[in-house]
Amino acid sequence: MIFYFSGTGNSRWVAEQLSTAGAEELVAIADVYASDRRFVLRPDEKVGFVFPVYSWGPPSIVLQLIASVQFSEKPAYLYFVCTCGDDTGKTAEIFCKAVGRRGWKCQAGFSVIMPNTYVCLPGFDIDWRDVAETKCQEAEVRVAEIARLVAERVQRMDCYPGRFPALKSYLLRPLFNRFWSSPRRFRVEDTCVSCGRCEQVCPLHNIRLVDGKPVWGKECVACLACYHHCPKHAIAYGKYTRGKGQYTFPLR
Repeated sequence: MIFYFSGTGNSRWVAEQLSTAGAEELVAIADVYASDRRFVLRPDEKVGFVFPVYSWGPPSIVLQLIASVQFSEKPAYLYFVCTCGDDTGKTAEIFCKAVGRRGWKCQAGFSVIMPNTYVCLPGFDIDWRDVAETKCQEAEVRVAEIARLVAERVQRMDCYPGRFPALKSYLLRPLFNRFWSSPRRFRVEDTCVSCGRCEQVCPLHNIRLVDGKPVWGKECVACLACYHHCPKHAIAYGKYTRGKGQYTFPLR
């Protein structure tokens, strides 16, 4: 069984590849977010979590699921795969501590470098197309290798933490989550055509159209699905996304 969360498609694609390779059931975390979160496991069943790295840690929705999900059996082999534009910080440590609080052990963790998607601060933008294409090509090889290791139930932590991982995950991450994960800075430009695409792609169903324009609720994890999927590039995050690009997997 593989649980996944994805905003722009990177992590969904990774989860789909792993699911196909291992004939594993695929569960979208956003779809079970409001359910009773009870799952029946076989005694020898693997449980995987696939998610993007948000501000050098797992998205809050992933940690919330881990804290509340109920399994009929203790996972026989538990692992995670995180996608990132560059590095992961202390994502592995944060994830392992979260599952440890449930009395489980994370046997393996892997990172996959994928195209950048974060655009909400100065200096952050999507990758140039050739860089994004190279990352996607290399990710195919990387995911195939991860699928093999998971099938063999290898116990390994293979993530790229980058420089100053503790500083990023334990000092900067709380600041990001407090001040830059809020939906209050989202706005819509006059180029909006009221197509409703943002409402459709929001994994948490946090957007509704009012008089034909999107209105954001409080359930936001800053996945930026609305921004990247907008066909008119009409969604902005304050002034910080001005002149920046859009990205979804597969590349458009």
